[in-house]
Amino acid sequence: MLLALHAASRGLDVVLATKATLQDSNTAWAQGGVAAALDLEEDSAAAHVADTVAAGAGLCDVAAAEVVAREAPQRVEELARLGVAFSLALDGGLALTREAAHSHARVAFAADRTGQAISSTLGERVRAQPNVTVIERACAIQLAADAGGCHGAWLLEDGHARASLAGATVLATGGIGRLFKRTTNPPGATGDGLALALAAGAKLADLEFVQFHPTALALANAPALLISEAARGEGAILVDELGRRFVFDADPRGELAPRDVVARAIYRCLRRDGAAVYLDLRPIGAADVIRRRFPNIAAACARFGVDIGTQPVPVAPAAHYHMGGVLTDLWGRTSLPALYAIGECACTGLHGANRLASNSLAECLVFAARAAENIADRRRVDSEHAPSPPQPEIAAPDDAGALRDLMWLGAGIERDGPALRRLCESLTGLRAARRPLEGGALEARSMWIAGQRIAEAALAREESRGSHFRTDFPDRDDSRWRVRIAWTQDGWSPVPVASAA
Repeated sequence: MLLALHAASRGLDVVLATKATLQDSNTAWAQGGVAAALDLEEDSAAAHVADTVAAGAGLCDVAAAEVVAREAPQRVEELARLGVAFSLALDGGLALTREAAHSHARVAFAADRTGQAISSTLGERVRAQPNVTVIERACAIQLAADAGGCHGAWLLEDGHARASLAGATVLATGGIGRLFKRTTNPPGATGDGLALALAAGAKLADLEFVQFHPTALALANAPALLISEAARGEGAILVDELGRRFVFDADPRGELAPRDVVARAIYRCLRRDGAAVYLDLRPIGAADVIRRRFPNIAAACARFGVDIGTQPVPVAPAAHYHMGGVLTDLWGRTSLPALYAIGECACTGLHGANRLASNSLAECLVFAARAAENIADRRRVDSEHAPSPPQPEIAAPDDAGALRDLMWLGAGIERDGPALRRLCESLTGLRAARRPLEGGALEARSMWIAGQRIAEAALAREESRGSHFRTDFPDRDDSRWRVRIAWTQDGWSPVPVASAA
């Protein structure tokens, strides 16, 4: 939506198509906040870069980290001007909190509804913009692409396919969390952008790196509701059933260690003891203070009988964020001319092997503005192009639930070669049928394509790095694997890491 506003302000006509509504997105579900070095007396862009690169485990594109650290404060200030109701400090400035693996408090937030505050504000602005046309409940069938580049997309609206031609096309389709049995992501996070881009001939990268959030609600018959990392940043602790803070066994930073470390510590505790792990928010302060600081989490947990102000919350890891995606440059451009990608579906190289908390919103805001600027500078008209229509049927698996189970077991928090090989074989052999064009079939196709590539990438990378942990290759191996794995329709190839630290 920010890209649409920036493009419209430059005189471009924009069609914004979404398969649900404007408010159904990973952004709207984001709790924590936006990482930006706003307090220059205590913090700096250089420190933000250093923290990002450290979390990325040697695979970050440092140039991307520098762009985001430099431009994120501008985007936060822009959102505040647009009306996003960020939480304020006593002096009237933006309140800042610290999250795991950050060296400073640099996360601007709106209570624990930051994404919702951003999404609703931008949605209002977009709907008021006369040269932005919003099409809701429209699924993308395929990109209208040929050797000359991308010319728009075929959309499925009300059961009918129609072409939406464009001089530039931007994928902002979110993540892949719904490929896994347990996830914090909304229903639409089915890897659509990856499948669309790959079929059109664009490159993908870093697909093996899936971040599992350490703390999602773990109750029978309850969804894996996210319990924001901001809770640990403000003093919440993780304990086992005996009340022991076990994460310190894995890392001296304890609860503020990087997400992959904390997630594996919880996973191993649960597997070893067969018992529960709890996030205890009570060290933050009085019960009413906790509920006011985290009203969304408090209300969500209360629906399932848990009072976060007086009770520890049972938690377990869940698939949360994909560091991989459609490979782009520092302007959001993919390898296919006139096709751009931003947000979680893109792979800018910022996150490397492990995303630093709250860098996701910062990244999507920064690259939305940059992509809009680049599109406006390179505007192209393709009104005469006639793309080939899509086929009336597609091949897609019948049982998406089986795919989620397979991915959780084979490509989850800890992986190994035999399990990954079985997963690849199972996904390749998953029963698929010709299905008519409809939303469920399109999502199942995307999940199937993305799942195969994620499994193959995880099998190929014979080391452990960041969020990718192989029990049969438990060590990081810079001599062989300080490279990124890039994908085309023909397979994968190693790509040197730009400016890696």
